[in-house]
Amino acid sequence: FDGAKPEARKGAAQALVITGGGGLALFVGIVLMGFAGGSFDLAQILQAPLRDHPHYTAITVLVLVGCFTKSAQVPFHFWLPGGMTAPTPASTYLPSATMVKAGIYLLARLYPTLGETDLWLTALVSAGAITMLVGAINAPFKRDLKALLAYATVSWLGALVMLLGLPHYEGYMAAMVGILGHALYKSPLFMIAG
Repeated sequence: FDGAKPEARKGAAQALVITGGGGLALFVGIVLMGFAGGSFDLAQILQAPLRDHPHYTAITVLVLVGCFTKSAQVPFHFWLPGGMTAPTPASTYLPSATMVKAGIYLLARLYPTLGETDLWLTALVSAGAITMLVGAINAPFKRDLKALLAYATVSWLGALVMLLGLPHYEGYMAAMVGILGHALYKSPLFMIAG
């Protein structure tokens, strides 16, 4: 890491802009969800019939954009490998257990109220599958260990999103196990690579 290097500065700026912009989209989606559900209490929102609400599509698209930017899904995936020019503790923090898992966690948490629709299934399964393939195809061609691990992370995040998109909770439990396993092994790998 060298703060004077253009690629390090560019990677940091990309990560900030992409995840910050996605956070704003997520905020607007959550506010719309609260108004549509009649409450800002999460327990009540999760029981509200939002799938039948006229603003369901807008709410879902905004929430998906926010979650996809946080979890580095295509077309927002490029910020995560770019962020690997950061110091090892920071690059360990981003992909292993915190930042990228926020998007996955929110998708899992909002499944009961937003899931089980064609929009949800199509968006999550297609974005997850494409992201998984992009990460898997790019990872073997990276010579830097941190870049290789970053693309492997992108691929795994795509698999988790794809699992969360499956109907009738078919992939939900597998995604939960995958989240825990990924958090336990990826952080040590980044520390070793650093």
